[in-house]
Amino acid sequence: MIQASTLRTVRLGIKNLMLHPLRSFLTTLGITIGVSAVICMLAVGEGASYEAQQKIRALGSNNILLRSVKPAELETQQQNSMTPQRYGLEYEEVEIVRETMPAVRLVVPVRELNKTLAQGENQANVPVYGTTPDWLHVSGVKLYEGRFIIESDSRYTRNVCVLASHTARELFPFENPIGADVLIAKKSFRVVGIYGPRDGDSSGASGSLNADGAVIPIESAREYFGELEIRTSAGSREFKLVQLQEIKVQIEGEGNVLEDNVVATAASIRQLLGLLHEQSDYVIDVPLEKLQAAKEQAQIWQIFLGVIASMALVVAGIGIMNVMLATVTERTREIGIRRALGAKRSHIISQFLVETVVLSCAGGLLGVGLGIAAPMIVEASSGMKAIFVPSFAVLAFSISAGVGVLFGIYPAWRAAQMDPVEALRHE
Repeated sequence: MIQASTLRTVRLGIKNLMLHPLRSFLTTLGITIGVSAVICMLAVGEGASYEAQQKIRALGSNNILLRSVKPAELETQQQNSMTPQRYGLEYEEVEIVRETMPAVRLVVPVRELNKTLAQGENQANVPVYGTTPDWLHVSGVKLYEGRFIIESDSRYTRNVCVLASHTARELFPFENPIGADVLIAKKSFRVVGIYGPRDGDSSGASGSLNADGAVIPIESAREYFGELEIRTSAGSREFKLVQLQEIKVQIEGEGNVLEDNVVATAASIRQLLGLLHEQSDYVIDVPLEKLQAAKEQAQIWQIFLGVIASMALVVAGIGIMNVMLATVTERTREIGIRRALGAKRSHIISQFLVETVVLSCAGGLLGVGLGIAAPMIVEASSGMKAIFVPSFAVLAFSISAGVGVLFGIYPAWRAAQMDPVEALRHE
């Protein structure tokens, strides 16, 4: 009986709405736009958060990156041509970190050189990195062809190099570079391999190394290029002595144990370098801390976007209330007749609530459909990453249904409070 009565009320509500199709459509349109805006804005926010987190993950959440930086006091210091400026990380610190930090799995030094690579008439001004074989395990890249540098390459200071994929194409556009020679600052090196980004990583390798460059054994870098850098600009020369530009530290563990190890080791390294360095000539970059901060910021941003977009639903709800109040006035005589025939106030309330809920749910369903399509359109037209999550549609539709109930209560209550006699006299 109750179910039959409910179905009859729903059919009556739909029939009343269809008496004014244009007004019902325009009222529904506000809900549709509001729901689609909620879904689209949340999807765009999710896409932006995903891209930011992917870039941080590319650095390795189990890595700690130490980098040399020029101290502020040396930036303003007058350059003396006879005395190079010495700062940054040193080779002995690699062994200290490796021996004193219990949770450390790998410690990889990186020496960065600014050199020109040449092969025949082709040249490439790219970074050249001196490092160890373990770099392949902490860098976020993979070997495409050939081999990577090995321990014996450093032990015997061999003239071998591994080219980044983009650099290999620049120097060898029409031939396989494996086994060929390239000139690095006029010194000949044999190409033994090619590396590049892992599948799905369009940004290239993580850290300071990317899809452009070359890798050589760290001992070969020290032997052939030394540690003194001379840079000439605007008629002046700058001399600096930096042993290592970067030290990559990989931490052991999985899950929560890994997170605890990373946080504890980062704190220990900060304390250690604070004792070893008299000046602020290094920075410590912990991708895990950045990832956690990015997730927290993403949650705040999602809430902000959701609130902004939900305001459109509130405006649409006000529109529904306005239309329903006008409808109550138009149907005053109908309400009086129903009350005179025995309809209770609860019947009047349910009738008008059904109409508002039908309007809001119809608009919500249309909005969900448009909201699913909108992120794909945004991504295709602007290149921005937009990720649709089903929970966004559930949230937006739930809000639209809630808006229909919330803003339909007052018009329904007002209709139910009419005096039947006065309503029957209404013209």
